[in-house]
Amino acid sequence: MLSQLFILSSKGDPLIHKDFRGDCPGSGTELTDSFYRRVTALRGDQAPVFMTHDGHHFVHVRHAGLYFVATSSGAGTSPFALVEFLNRLVSLLRDFCGPLSEKSVGGNFALICELLDEMVGSRNEIFVDVVERLTVVIAANGTPMKVDVQGEIRLKSFMPSCGEEFCVGKSELRGYGTPVRVDDCSFHSCVQLDEFQSGRVLKVTPGQGELTLMQYQLADDTPTPLPFRLFPTVDQDPTGRLRLYLKLRCDLPPKSQALNVRLQLPVPKGVSSLAQELSSPEQTAELQPGTKSLCWSIPRCQGGSQLAATFKMAVPGPGALLELGPAALSFELPGATCSGLRVRFLRAPGGGPGGAPQRWVRYLTHSDSYVLRL
Repeated sequence: MLSQLFILSSKGDPLIHKDFRGDCPGSGTELTDSFYRRVTALRGDQAPVFMTHDGHHFVHVRHAGLYFVATSSGAGTSPFALVEFLNRLVSLLRDFCGPLSEKSVGGNFALICELLDEMVGSRNEIFVDVVERLTVVIAANGTPMKVDVQGEIRLKSFMPSCGEEFCVGKSELRGYGTPVRVDDCSFHSCVQLDEFQSGRVLKVTPGQGELTLMQYQLADDTPTPLPFRLFPTVDQDPTGRLRLYLKLRCDLPPKSQALNVRLQLPVPKGVSSLAQELSSPEQTAELQPGTKSLCWSIPRCQGGSQLAATFKMAVPGPGALLELGPAALSFELPGATCSGLRVRFLRAPGGGPGGAPQRWVRYLTHSDSYVLRL
């Protein structure tokens, strides 16, 4: 088990120090000084990754002249797991902070501390995530030809293992809300289902880590409208210039929004140029020569809104219209489910070392297969 983590400069100056468990005697300064004296006293260019001194187990990697060090006092800790953790930490910090140096680490002190808290899970928290993947095919006349929802209820627990049960389910009040239909579902082996038929309650014994409590599927129909409709208009003038007008309507509730909306549309192979008119400045569009497709990117789309784009393409030769489409959307819907499934309560045991845990329920629907035929 990881006890402490610190990042040292090439001269041994502590840049970051986090004590996660409080089970290593001595102050943080004493630990960092002890490690630095030991690692600099070693002979040769390649210092060993694992060291033990005064009951402390040190595991470290070196990158850009900085020492990334993890300590543990437990006999059951895998040193190779700590090396893997440190290497992933280095990679993550490069993504967030750019090239690593003493200056970049010091300038991103607060961010790095937040990342460490998220990675190690030192807080007493429980997350329940309802994640759905939506697959849709819509005919040219707007009729849905295929609708499929693949969903999961995921549990991520940062609670100390306590051997007590907690429950995830609908409201304890009978008749609350609209019934949710699913065509198929399966459960993790740790889930107790004695109250599932009567009250739709899942019981599980918490432990640190992440697992999938339930998987479910809904096909052919959803209780809510599909999130997007596309209304295209296509014409071609005598010179072969193709004009494509796209109106994308978002049928989400007004308080909801879709993020990272991306429309991919195959275009004729002979397209040599593209002119565009977009309805808002944050939108972008480009012609991708490798895939011979048009990509329209929308960072954010509010429920109830309509977005429009006009594209003009120079296409030599006849038959260009036959090579156009279908359009494929990808997007994310934070806080939304297409199946209508909601977690009505999350009852967790309290009284542990950190008291009653904080409880979070999050929803996300995403799609990378939302096809709209022209």
